[in-house]
Amino acid sequence: MKTIKICLNSIEKVKSFVNDITRFDADFDLVSGRYVIDAKSIMGIFSLDLSKPIDLNIHAQEEMDIILKALQPYVVE
Repeated sequence: MKTIKICLNSIEKVKSFVNDITRFDADFDLVSGRYVIDAKSIMGIFSLDLSKPIDLNIHAQEEMDIILKALQPYVVE
């Protein structure tokens, strides 16, 4: 598992993020405070506080480099 910080501060970013990660078979969880939701659930994402960066847990064995490259537009340093 790998954890990265991402920012989804607009509706368009959320939609493109969900479209990007649904291409992969791996499981993705978004963690905001005590809430953990499935990152492939657009309704779940909108239930979170999107005004600040969120932790994304990536549960992948293979394709990690490809996944990280696809997520680059959302990553916050």
